[in-house]
Amino acid sequence: MSDTLVYSGPMWRWTAGNGVSWHFLTIAGEAGESISAIEAMWRLELGKSRGFRSVKVQARIGETKWSTSCFPNKEGGWLLPVKAAVRKAEGIAEGDEVRVALDL
Repeated sequence: MSDTLVYSGPMWRWTAGNGVSWHFLTIAGEAGESISAIEAMWRLELGKSRGFRSVKVQARIGETKWSTSCFPNKEGGWLLPVKAAVRKAEGIAEGDEVRVALDL
């Protein structure tokens, strides 16, 4: 089964205690609910979930595509990590509104 979701939201940064930073998009609303439904269906079909209940995705921002995973967010929705190579290639930074397409 392959589903494509499109979502727009602000890029944000999380910094660990050791100073290392990660950039994310929080996939919320209908797109987040769709990921939750798909993750639950896969968990029921397989009888188990992937690590951290993550969902493998093919992500695309602009012309840049990459493979990654979305992770459930304790505050709701799903977290999509956006690596530095993608941010650099697409000229995006923390606070920018970003449109992403996700193939699940």
